Amino acid sequence: MAANSQFSMAVHILVMLARSDGDMVKSGAIAGSVNTNAVVIRRLLSQLGHAGLVESHPGSAGGSRLSLPPQKITLADVYKAVCCGDVFALHPRTPNQDCPVGRNIEAVMCNLQKDIDRTVADRLSRQTLASVLDAVDHPKG
Repeated sequence: MAANSQFSMAVHILVMLARSDGDMVKSGAIAGSVNTNAVVIRRLLSQLGHAGLVESHPGSAGGSRLSLPPQKITLADVYKAVCCGDVFALHPRTPNQDCPVGRNIEAVMCNLQKDIDRTVADRLSRQTLASVLDAVDHPKG
C-alpha cells in the first residue's frame, strides 16, 4: 500500500515559494522540481490557497507565492490543508458483536487513531516552514 505523498509535495512547493522572496512562481517550474505534472501542483496550490497559505494568480504574468512569512506557517497548517483521512482506516463494517474481540476492537482502534492524530499534530506544530527551509539550505551530514 502506497503512502499519500500530498503532504511532502506540499512542503516542497512551499519551500520553493519561500525561496522566491515573494516573486510569483509558475506551477510548471514547481512541477519540474517536484518531478510531477503541473496539474498535480495546481491542485495542491488550490488546497494551500483555500487554507490561506498561498495566493495564486492565473495568466502569463501569474503564478503563486506565500501568503504568510515562512516562520508563521507550521507544518501542522500544511498537513491540515492537504491531508485527508486518518493514519489508518477503521473496519469498513461493524465487527461481530458476539465476539469478545469484535465487540471491543473498534473502541481500542478509535482511541489509538485519536492518539496518533494528536501526536502528529503536536509534532508538526513545532516545525515551521522556515525551519524546513533552513534545513534544506543547510543540510546536516
